[in-house]
Amino acid sequence: MTDYTKYRILEVLPGLSVWLTLIVALVLSFVRPLWMIYAVILFDIYWMLRVINFSFYLILSWLRFREVRSVDWKDSMRHDLSNWQDKQHVIFLTLYEEEWDVVETAIQSIRAAAYDKTKCTIVIAGEQRAHANYKEILSRAHSAFDSDFADIVGTLHPEGLENEIPGKGSNLHYAEERMKEYIEKKGWNPDHVIATVFDVDTICHPQYFAYLTYLYCTHPNPTRSSFQPIALFNNNIWDSPAILRVMSFGTTFWIFTALARQDALVTFSSHSMSWRALLDVGFHEKRIVSEDSRIFYQCLLHYDGDYEVTPMYLPVSMDTVRDDSWWVSIKNLYKQQRRWAWGVEHVPYLLWEFKKKGRRIPFFTKFKWVFLEWEGKWSWSLVAILITVLGQLPILAANESVRQSALFINTPHLLQTLMTVATLGLLLSALFSFPLLPSRPESHPRHKYIIMLLQWVLLPISLIFISAIPAIDAVTHLMLGKYLGFNVSQKKRKQDVVSSGVIT
Repeated sequence: MTDYTKYRILEVLPGLSVWLTLIVALVLSFVRPLWMIYAVILFDIYWMLRVINFSFYLILSWLRFREVRSVDWKDSMRHDLSNWQDKQHVIFLTLYEEEWDVVETAIQSIRAAAYDKTKCTIVIAGEQRAHANYKEILSRAHSAFDSDFADIVGTLHPEGLENEIPGKGSNLHYAEERMKEYIEKKGWNPDHVIATVFDVDTICHPQYFAYLTYLYCTHPNPTRSSFQPIALFNNNIWDSPAILRVMSFGTTFWIFTALARQDALVTFSSHSMSWRALLDVGFHEKRIVSEDSRIFYQCLLHYDGDYEVTPMYLPVSMDTVRDDSWWVSIKNLYKQQRRWAWGVEHVPYLLWEFKKKGRRIPFFTKFKWVFLEWEGKWSWSLVAILITVLGQLPILAANESVRQSALFINTPHLLQTLMTVATLGLLLSALFSFPLLPSRPESHPRHKYIIMLLQWVLLPISLIFISAIPAIDAVTHLMLGKYLGFNVSQKKRKQDVVSSGVIT
């Protein structure tokens, strides 16, 4: 059996587990409804415990968030540390067809957060496919911000390079290779260079780089850690459809809980890490879609399990995938969710690479990360469907003998009790979403706050159609060997939306 065939078998497994669960649940609902009722009760108990776990870590993370954002990290850094001045920041902004107003607000936020502008170098990484837009953006960036940073460097990723797929990962890889030469010419110590990768619409917190530098300088082994902030998607939240707002906050609260747990924390979207680690692993992978989380696993494997992600309890804010058309916005959201769920490609990658590592990585470490990735995509694909649809099917399909049983008679009441407890997570999400909203634009009436509360009734619908189905779509594509390319998330702002969505 060839290595290709072995790897394809590994790629089939996650999707197979999802489809087997769906098929078995459907068949048992008609053939053995009592068995399925037991399974539904057990699954609902499991999910209720997951919701309680989610709620605990969400509250814990929220308390830490409130504490961290109340600190003046620039002042703390200057007074508590003696080694912060030798750190250099290189900030990558990957560009495709984004307009200047999006890039401008991102750079303005970096300028506002740069505690020492001579320590910050901006890298605008453009694509040959959008050469004219890259040239215009780079020129305008130099005109507007040349005196604000140590340097503004432009890199142009060529089309058609071998062994890569077009997208953010290959663009980043090319930009990092060019910056390797730049940093060597500058004579900077790689251990003292902190690389930050921002989506081009990212608006960072004013204390971001001071807090990042503080964490880096006080970390016992900073070159063996990435640094993950809270990801908000609220730059254009007031102008986005309700279903986009609900899904965006859902992603934010998932990150909140991951930050507090930390042992299951993986890099996501905008984040920072040491240049030394990037050098050691050969930069971001250029042949995959989920480059933001893959870079963590590259480091985990390279350092034989000795790598972690340090939580940053400060936010960076990005745009939702809004379009002027409601329907196009929904399609954009579907594609974004499917692209994120394409992180299922990490499962065969980890199984393959962990086997090659042998005993150099402890078995528990290998099991934990494979389980987290696999179970995460399995739950993403199935939970909403199992609870709302398949959970009711055996009750509807049960024959008369089953309907006479005590279990059947009490099941609806038991499920209702379990789901009532499970709504705790929904209530917390609704409550915590309000402090994360940016200031209401004058163009929006005050009563829209009521809509912001009522929008959470859309969560069950969105979890099925704009979350579970895109996830099933992704795992099925991998199972069938129909690989997804990088889909650029289209994001539009109204012309009057120029303010930061970051909560200070």
